[in-house]
Amino acid sequence: MKAVISVIGKDTVGILAAVSTVCAEANANVQDVTQSILGDIFAMIMVVDISKCNLELSELRARLETLGQERGLQINLMHEDIFNSMHRI
Repeated sequence: MKAVISVIGKDTVGILAAVSTVCAEANANVQDVTQSILGDIFAMIMVVDISKCNLELSELRARLETLGQERGLQINLMHEDIFNSMHRI
């Protein structure tokens, strides 16, 4: 099982590290990352393997949202099934 994490906000040092740390603590393995800086806006999408996650998806989502609030970022986590359903033509 996989999930998609999106992060958007003002670019600051350590965003990737902070999000990756939350994932590592939950045993969610980061499989792919793409990030971009658009002016001073940071945008990142991560694909994480949640098959061995030691938290419920809702708890991981809550921890990422808390991190986002602390750092002034919008962080969303979505199960791959929901993501795929939303983006089918």
